[in-house]
Amino acid sequence: MDFNKMLKQAQEMQEKVQEMKDKLKNIKADGTSGGGLVVATMNGSNELVGIKIDDKVFREEKGVLEDLIVAAINNAKKAVESKTQEEMSKLTGDLKLPPGIKLPF
Repeated sequence: MDFNKMLKQAQEMQEKVQEMKDKLKNIKADGTSGGGLVVATMNGSNELVGIKIDDKVFREEKGVLEDLIVAAINNAKKAVESKTQEEMSKLTGDLKLPPGIKLPF
């Protein structure tokens, strides 16, 4: 195989990966707990970007609130991972990767 051709393919792959990372950062997903009393929002980079807590929760013990926050964040993480995998499947539909390789790197 031509070395220049391999280099060009590597550069194209690097550009695609960066494009995917940029698109994934715009994905947002919510996780809830306590029947919607706590809602956590994460982006595709697994950054917590928002949290809403219903006033009713503040009447509970501190430990209950802490548990609800943790549960909402964990649920948001699962939801964003699911959305990210869906989006990655769309973006990499024609890209054949070896088993176990996940994008973005």
